Amino acid sequence: MIEMENIIKTYQLGEVQVPVLKGINLHVEEGDYISIMGASGSGKSTLMNIIGCLDRPTDGAYYLDNLDLTKLAKDDLAYIRNQYIGFVFQQFNLLTRSTALENVMLPMIYGGIPKSERRERAEAALINVGLRDRLTNRPSQLSGGQQQRVAIARALVNQPALLLADEPTGALDTQTSQEVMKLFDNLNAQGITIVIITHEPEIAAQTHRQIVMQDGLIVG
Repeated sequence: MIEMENIIKTYQLGEVQVPVLKGINLHVEEGDYISIMGASGSGKSTLMNIIGCLDRPTDGAYYLDNLDLTKLAKDDLAYIRNQYIGFVFQQFNLLTRSTALENVMLPMIYGGIPKSERRERAEAALINVGLRDRLTNRPSQLSGGQQQRVAIARALVNQPALLLADEPTGALDTQTSQEVMKLFDNLNAQGITIVIITHEPEIAAQTHRQIVMQDGLIVG
C-alpha cells in the first residue's frame, strides 16, 4: 500500500536549512498494523504528515497504492486525503456545538455525499465504535474516551483504506487507552491498514510491527 524511497524533508528557516527526514525507506502492506516510535524531534510526526498528504517531501518517492503522490497537484492531494485516508489525533478536534452524529457527517459534506446517505453512514460508523446510544450527545456530554471514539468514527466514515493515528491515546488514562487500542485491533481485523504514531512503548507493543525513528532516520 505504501512505498517510500529515500524520503527527505528539509525546512527552510530564514537562511538556515533544517533537515528533519534524512532518507526514509518504508514499505507498508495492505492490512498492516504498525506503530512508529521515537523521541520528540525524531521526525515521526513529519513522516506521518507526508504519509497523510498533509506535507510534501523535499526529495524522494512516495507511492500510495502505486500512485505517485509527489507529482500530484494540491487539489488532487486533498481528494486523496478525503477519500483514502482517515486521521485521528491526540486532541479530538470535535466541533463543540455539534452532536456526535453531526461531527461524523462533516467529512462527507466535503466529499459531496447526499444528506440521507451521510446520516446513514455516520450512524453506522458510530455504532461500529460502540456509541449507538450517544448519537445526539455533544462533546461536553462525552468522556475523553467517547470523544476519541467519535473522532475515530469520523475518520472511518469515508471508508478509508488507511487510518493514521497521531498519539491517539496521549490525552487518555490507562484504562481508556486500552479501550481505544482494542477498538483499533477490531478495525484492523476488519481489514483497515493502521499506522499509529506514539511515544508509549506499551501502546506500540500492541501493534504487529514497530518502527523506531531517531534523528530523522529509521533505526529499528
